[in-house]
Amino acid sequence: MAKKTINDFAQMVEKGEKIVYLTAYDYLTAKMEEKAGVDMILVGDSLGMVSLGYDTTFPVTMDDMIRHCSAVRRGAPNTFIVGDMPYMSYQTSNEQAIANAGRFIKEAGADCIKLEGGGPMIAERIKAIQQAGILVMGHIGLTPQLMGQIGGYRAQGRSSAAAMKIVNEAKAVEAAGAFSILVEGIPTAVGKAITERAGIPILGIGAGSYTHGQLLIYADMVGMYDNFTPKFVKKYANVGEVLINAFKEYTEEVRQGQFPIDDEHTYKMSDAEVKEFLAALNK
Repeated sequence: MAKKTINDFAQMVEKGEKIVYLTAYDYLTAKMEEKAGVDMILVGDSLGMVSLGYDTTFPVTMDDMIRHCSAVRRGAPNTFIVGDMPYMSYQTSNEQAIANAGRFIKEAGADCIKLEGGGPMIAERIKAIQQAGILVMGHIGLTPQLMGQIGGYRAQGRSSAAAMKIVNEAKAVEAAGAFSILVEGIPTAVGKAITERAGIPILGIGAGSYTHGQLLIYADMVGMYDNFTPKFVKKYANVGEVLINAFKEYTEEVRQGQFPIDDEHTYKMSDAEVKEFLAALNK
């Protein structure tokens, strides 16, 4: 499978083909997603909650992101990978933003970076990063790094004024040079309006069916992350329950002396070698 490029994504939009987007944070998950044929993988700062056990994404560092993004690249060498800029890795200055975006490309092998927000400062950062030769994906709507300003993890754009603000942010992010925008946690009507007015791929997570593609956090859609489940998640499996049951069965068998079974699960020596070994022990 050849890795898709921005030209491929543009052609998919023209043909009306949906772009399939999933998160991954480790080698094995990325490997399975590539085998499944996903078009794009996001190494999201959601790894702070899914993989590192934090309550929010705020504690995630650039080193965390580079380490996990590198693992995902090794697992999915032929898939387009987006590295998520963590909190305070781009807000301070254009220079900081370019340097950290460059780490994703140079150290982790990402194809693109993503950052959150749609205001003038973010537009300036997007312009600076893309002028440095790095692909940028925008992210508007429900933006976890701006949780304090938007009133928590809740849907956005539910009033006419709030909806227009998000539509205008999409225009600003596109004008700044983003090659694509992720829109999260907004009503279907707002996702549709943004998509119809955009000249770039619009990807949605909880933004309705009209966007050019869909993203889900993999741990949500396979039932592994159970702290909470957003309204927009569809569970395609209950891997968490399968794992718990497997761990319980293993625990019980070890405690009961039922695992391992020597003839099935361990290595053998020839009778002659065993005899020689026992004789050596008794010397």
